[in-house]
Amino acid sequence: MKLRIQNGMVEINGNTILESVNFEVNDNNHIAIVGRNGSGKTTLLKAIIDNDLFTEGVREEPFEITKIGNFKIGYLEQIKINDDYTLYDEISSSYKEIIALENKISALEKDLSSDKNIMDYSNALDRFNALGGYAYKKNIELMINKFGFASSDKDKKIRDFSGGEKMKISFMKLLLSEPDLLILDEPTNHLDISAIEWLEDYLKGYKKAFILVSHDRMFLDNVVDIVYEIEYGETIKYVGNYTKYTKLKKERYDKLLKDCEYQQKEIKRLKDLYERFRFKPTKAKMALSKLKQIERMTIIEKPKKADTKGFKTNFTDIPKPGKIVLTIDDLEFGYDKPLGKISFEIPYGKKIGIIGPNGIGKSTLLKTICNIIPPLKGKITLGYNVHTAYFDQNLSFATNGTVLNEFIHKFPDYLNEEARRALGTFLFQSNEVDKDLSVLSGGEKVRLLLCETFYARPNLMFLDEPTNHLDIVGKEKLENALREYPGSALFVSHDRYFVKQIADALIVFDENGVKYYDYGYEDYLNSKSKEVLVKNKNVKVQKENKTIITNDKQKEIKSILKEIDVINEKLKDLNKSLYEKEVYMDYQKASEINLEIERLNNLLKEKEKIWENLMNEDL
Repeated sequence: MKLRIQNGMVEINGNTILESVNFEVNDNNHIAIVGRNGSGKTTLLKAIIDNDLFTEGVREEPFEITKIGNFKIGYLEQIKINDDYTLYDEISSSYKEIIALENKISALEKDLSSDKNIMDYSNALDRFNALGGYAYKKNIELMINKFGFASSDKDKKIRDFSGGEKMKISFMKLLLSEPDLLILDEPTNHLDISAIEWLEDYLKGYKKAFILVSHDRMFLDNVVDIVYEIEYGETIKYVGNYTKYTKLKKERYDKLLKDCEYQQKEIKRLKDLYERFRFKPTKAKMALSKLKQIERMTIIEKPKKADTKGFKTNFTDIPKPGKIVLTIDDLEFGYDKPLGKISFEIPYGKKIGIIGPNGIGKSTLLKTICNIIPPLKGKITLGYNVHTAYFDQNLSFATNGTVLNEFIHKFPDYLNEEARRALGTFLFQSNEVDKDLSVLSGGEKVRLLLCETFYARPNLMFLDEPTNHLDIVGKEKLENALREYPGSALFVSHDRYFVKQIADALIVFDENGVKYYDYGYEDYLNSKSKEVLVKNKNVKVQKENKTIITNDKQKEIKSILKEIDVINEKLKDLNKSLYEKEVYMDYQKASEINLEIERLNNLLKEKEKIWENLMNEDL
């Protein structure tokens, strides 16, 4: 497959969103589209799906759209789900062809007496195998588990799931349909770290092409090999992952600036020569040639600086607390039953990240410490002179008015102009402070709530998913702010890059409960890797010991496998012989071969059952 757009423009309601799109996707390309919020990333995805949205762009090259191959595009908004289906049936519908083949094979196995049935059976098996039929049930089970659904959910009707869960189900169906070109818009939103890591592995092994928009930098580093950046309405291609893109972008800017400055110096030199010699008869021709030399140049425009505008913070008025700002003693947290129990303390200046799967109690722990939810047991002690602030991931505000009114309601001592200046540092400029809260985008709501959080001048901040809805530049600004912040922070996040940059300690939720680690994310990953190595080593030793004890059983397994291989080879030869002229022209000979095939298939099932029983026994 190939899709190439040259010098395309996209206008919506008379507004130019993208003025010069040059974009190409081929087989197996794993592409990211990056850019600021509002730069047109989702618009570009929609135009790639519906090419009629493109018109001629502003560049000199001709506007062209080239398509090679009849390829299938998969996009989440196009996925429909049936409220009357169960979860398992709905997910299984992604494998309609495989399931139809499975049913056909099962029916044909009951009657292999005719040449046609034998040929149909063989063709169906080949197609079933080519489509990955032997793994489809395992894929369904794995995906249901990784996206946070319980085994009991499989028989639940789609109508009984929440809106967010239905979105996940649509996403699962999209992935399992494996289109030739998979298009994903913010696929990691609302996924926990475990699900994101699983999705990474899935996409790394995706044999077809995909295009995705994401602000998750670690995710981009791990899955893409081409990055298209949208900036100032144009697309620029960089080959490599996200980290490579940032390096190449800087190199490109530096080179363009250097080339532009060199060219301007050369133009000045040529113009000076012209002015110096144009009135001298013997030099006039030479002087004129300098002007023509300038005319022949392709002028290099001075590159625009990257759009890195973001919010600013000031920590000059943070009150100084005691050495320990928070102490947690045997805290049991939850609602009608405990979700966990933990003890830890936060020294002044420490930043602690809370990570783990969705729905396991991370936000509940944070809200309990903030006294929003009462503790079930244990003690929460704030240190001397500690002032706190809480960032709510639900982005709820105290009023229903404008941005300015909300801020003044929170900080009544601020004069109108002081409030405007404070909001301006978080990019609410001039009349943007008069925006109604109901029309704010997710990113704007996050900026407003961060503004209120920082201007509360806390020395201990509680942040629940503060990076949601922020673009990459916004995340970088928040990271810089928290690194400069002298106070302590306890935060929940699924953004691994953010956690890695900020946290110098972790609270980790997993299937074994909740535990405090007095080190950052990289050290935590290293410790997990060591645990896996030790576990694997122990398992290996156990297997070696058991192998010694069960040597006779291993011989039996090897013997059965040899018999299975011999039967499979015989079946392969017999099936092949059915297509030979001297066989299919001789009904009696063909019937004898079919009877032998049936006998061997029955024998094969018996041997495989014996092998399965041996393998399932505790070695």
